[in-house]
Amino acid sequence: MNFTRWSARLPGTQRRAAARTDRGSVPAARGESGSRPEPWTDDVAEPPVLDDLSVRDVLGQLPALVALLHGPEHRVAYVNDAYAAAFGARPLGAPAAKALPELDELGLLPLMDQVLRSGTSRTVKSRKTRSGGSFTVTCTPVTVPGHAEGGVLVYAVDVTDHAEAAERLRTSERRHRETAVTLQRSLLPQELEQPDDLRVAATYQPGGTDAAVGGDWYDVITLGAGRTALVIGDVMGRGVRAAAVMGQLRTAVRAYARLDLPPHEVLQLLDGLAAEIDASQIATCVYAVHDPNEGRLVYASAGHLPVLVRHEDGTVHRAEDPTGPPLGTGGWLHTSGSIALPPGATAVLYTDGLVERRREDIDEGVAALERALSGAVGTPQVVCDRLLRALGVTAEHDDDVAVLVCQHPARAGHAAELFHNAALDLLGGIEAAPRARAFASGVLSSWRFPVELRDLGVLAVSELVANSLQHGTPPMRLRLRRTDRRLIIEVTDGDDHLPRRRRADPGDEAGRGISIVATIASSWGSRRTPGGGKAVWCEFALPG
Repeated sequence: MNFTRWSARLPGTQRRAAARTDRGSVPAARGESGSRPEPWTDDVAEPPVLDDLSVRDVLGQLPALVALLHGPEHRVAYVNDAYAAAFGARPLGAPAAKALPELDELGLLPLMDQVLRSGTSRTVKSRKTRSGGSFTVTCTPVTVPGHAEGGVLVYAVDVTDHAEAAERLRTSERRHRETAVTLQRSLLPQELEQPDDLRVAATYQPGGTDAAVGGDWYDVITLGAGRTALVIGDVMGRGVRAAAVMGQLRTAVRAYARLDLPPHEVLQLLDGLAAEIDASQIATCVYAVHDPNEGRLVYASAGHLPVLVRHEDGTVHRAEDPTGPPLGTGGWLHTSGSIALPPGATAVLYTDGLVERRREDIDEGVAALERALSGAVGTPQVVCDRLLRALGVTAEHDDDVAVLVCQHPARAGHAAELFHNAALDLLGGIEAAPRARAFASGVLSSWRFPVELRDLGVLAVSELVANSLQHGTPPMRLRLRRTDRRLIIEVTDGDDHLPRRRRADPGDEAGRGISIVATIASSWGSRRTPGGGKAVWCEFALPG
């Protein structure tokens, strides 16, 4: 086949050939009259033109792989030296399906059919052969002299090095992501604490393979005296660093929670710590405390999304202000708010990955969550799963998602018999302590506690009331509560000085009350109450 004749069919060849008929003259420059450049002289070499070069010479010297195929069977018309070096010599005239199996490995045979039919070039990137080489291939329709059906020019560039580098990068990113996910999951609670008065469940789902792992986290902390802290947060970063910051914040929250501080004071401490950990890392957080005696959720928010509460009738309420800026910003005094969580209600705490979507206002996402929550019934884990499905969260979601669901169950029948409350206002005076002991003895007997546990309970009441009478101020109140797992005794008064356990000297007549309570009870503690005053409590584990 004459490749020189075929070159004349390349675009622009005819125009340049026609222009050479008057090679010795050049038109005058625009705006110049009678001025003409000097013609070429014989001692100056003329520039080469396309017809002076053989297409075989041009294609043969290309480092890329070139093959010319013609006809519907894509018979081989030409392969250049680079193609022969890569795949071996190929017999001319043979169909590509037999003579060029590498094109079939690259998936090019159907593509060449499309190019031949449509007359449009097509390119595929980084296709791999069985030998492991990777090629980016362009198939271009051409007119082959002597063949009316036309042909396809295959131009392949070896991109094996680039493909291997990209694969190494993907492998590195995948390992980095797996490390971050492993760290993230290891820092989350491996098993949620299950309070007596709440049923809780949580779900964490990392973003899809194309999304870097963030710092979403949650926690459930039992505070004693039947109270429970619920926490959810989001570190505004990605990867191992965000997961590490999240782990430090979660550990700090658990430590601050043991101080039994109001929610806004916990966030105040956490705000300062976040700035010390990494000033460039911003985090949001909600810290909420549930007290079964009050039927409310007291919370403080640092730039986080609002808590949602669904009541038994399906109505959903959104926790309103106060909401402060994210943790780590400093210079802000956080405050606490509250929202009702009566028996039968469900509270949902979540991160922005659940409701935030591109090109959509986040308030629309929260509204969609409210609609989904209004119809979500069942156990907390079932509610978690339904909310994820309703909001379209899949394994390929583009952000981390954490959801914490807690229910305050409405009990009836035998279950309700396991939960009781009794309270007595203490008016002070010398009759307060005997009256408290008599009240406790009668209540504990009616709850059918064993004699030994009843005696220990009465002793704890006596010591706590005596301590309050001596060191506290009115109003004073004794509260007894039983759950299915423990007996809780709590005494409140108007003084905000918290008691401390200390070692009494042999000659001291006082100072042993709290030590006695700490010895006989499973646990004890104290906290300041809203509006001033304190509460001192202890717990006894029920047998069986």
